[in-house]
Amino acid sequence: MPQPVMPRSWRVETKPHKFCPGCGHGLVLKALGEVIDELDIQDRTVFGCDIGCSLLSWDFFNVDTVQTHHGRTTPVITGIKRANPDLLAIAYMGDGGGYAIGSQHLVNAASRNENIMVLLANNTVYAMTGGQMAPTTMPGQKTETSPYGRDPKPTGYPMLGPEMVAAITQEGAYVARGTIANLRQLKGYIKKALQNQMAGRGFSFVEALSSCPTNWRTNAEETWKFVESDMVQHFRVGEIKNPETEKKAV
Repeated sequence: MPQPVMPRSWRVETKPHKFCPGCGHGLVLKALGEVIDELDIQDRTVFGCDIGCSLLSWDFFNVDTVQTHHGRTTPVITGIKRANPDLLAIAYMGDGGGYAIGSQHLVNAASRNENIMVLLANNTVYAMTGGQMAPTTMPGQKTETSPYGRDPKPTGYPMLGPEMVAAITQEGAYVARGTIANLRQLKGYIKKALQNQMAGRGFSFVEALSSCPTNWRTNAEETWKFVESDMVQHFRVGEIKNPETEKKAV
């Protein structure tokens, strides 16, 4: 039987991975792995992951890896990058780790224009703890803590992370939102983000719209519709800030 094609930077002995069937984390991490291969940076990459479902990526790659306390991946990766600027530093987290308990770190790292890359998977729920309402839960979406659907009046609207990061960063930052529904595009954004760090321009941030059929309680068709059609109504996919494009426009 032919073996599935995996990125060279993946740690083969830890596959199949530990994520639930249908989870989008595996696709996001495959795109990241392929970019690491294409840029030939495996030996100088450090990968940090958060608590939450993203912690299951702690043994995903054959790269130096650190798993942090919940919400603290961004400052840990910032410290590693400052201590060794030659490294390519990647902070990986979910929407809870980036927009809730870790939001203060995301905001301050972005405002300081730290030369790291943050890759965040947005699946609209707190997945590992049972599917509760998260900062990214959409209006009307049912979760364990919003059984009648999220009401924006008392709970607010979904967090638009890339838009926030783009607004508070200075020149040199790269910001984009991709989706597992268009993996080639998402991979391109991740590659540009890492190249931005390699060029020393500053903070790079990519949000990836992801899936969680376990907590959404959706079948394969419903899951794909939610990612491909429903989520993009609230979360615009595309590049939001690109120093290369802005430089050409001047």
